[in-house]
Amino acid sequence: MASTRRFRVTFDCAEPERLARSWCEVSGCVVPPPQGFATWDGVDRPLPPEDRGAWFACGDPSGVGPRLFFRRVPEGKAVKNRLHPDVRVGTGLVGAERLAAFEAECARLAPLQAVRVRLLHDDDSRLVMQDVEGNELCLD
Repeated sequence: MASTRRFRVTFDCAEPERLARSWCEVSGCVVPPPQGFATWDGVDRPLPPEDRGAWFACGDPSGVGPRLFFRRVPEGKAVKNRLHPDVRVGTGLVGAERLAAFEAECARLAPLQAVRVRLLHDDDSRLVMQDVEGNELCLD
């Protein structure tokens, strides 16, 4: 019998904590300290200065959804993501109601420095956005 495997989604980025906290607002995830640590400072304190803040993570408060993991990489984002998250805000809605849900979520994400890219009307409308580091996401 097949079993469901737990997985995480990893973001390569310049500022792990900043991007993680932004995605927490988008997704409703929480930022508990890693297992075995009372705080995130406890993770970083023993590390050499150049390694501090090299990664950050957040997860579904119920423990059901995937963990989001953010790790610092030296290179910047150069091309379109091959994989991107869809934020499901219009499920079950059609027409003007669906577009209104996209616009409301877009307005909620704007203070997080998320940027509207374009509205796509094809087999299933969606609003393409970028997070604070330019990673694509869709409001779906």
